[in-house]
Amino acid sequence: MPSLASPAVPPGAMAASRQPEIDGDGVRLRPWRPDDRAVVLAGYADPDVQRWHCRSMTPLEADAWIASWSGRWSGESGAGFAIARDGAVVGQISLRRIDLADGLGEVSYWVLPGARGGGVAGRALDALTGWAFGKLGLHRIEVMHSTLNPASCAVARRAGFLLEGTKRSEALHADGWHDMHLHARLATD
Repeated sequence: MPSLASPAVPPGAMAASRQPEIDGDGVRLRPWRPDDRAVVLAGYADPDVQRWHCRSMTPLEADAWIASWSGRWSGESGAGFAIARDGAVVGQISLRRIDLADGLGEVSYWVLPGARGGGVAGRALDALTGWAFGKLGLHRIEVMHSTLNPASCAVARRAGFLLEGTKRSEALHADGWHDMHLHARLATD
């Protein structure tokens, strides 16, 4: 019989603390700041990011997106981070969904074109996963991506997220409904 464990962070503890900066192998994850607007705009203007995240942003929308993360942190429903390498922001990674009571989280990520191919997304995913298991006490973290996105699949697999299956016609993208791969990693993996 599986053991029952309560989360390391009881409800309310996340909201009562400041969102941390997380150091990884050559990357630092830090909370978003208002002066990151240009990076957010560049990310969501990139055709590859738009293809998989199905959105673009105006400057006001980027400001609102950045500001929303502090509310999600205090509401204990999400945690968004800028991925910094050598002091420059090169992407984003987030626990776009957190359920402390059930020990679950779901991750999303993107990296700006100039930083792709160097393992930034994988190192950020490793850092975030380690923090979420160790500090938040999550039990399971999921990554979902379009089955047509082999780069995200490779990032998830390299970070130890096992492919568990395909969710048929799960997400609407600019070119229509996509099947989505579901990867997951457990704290016990």
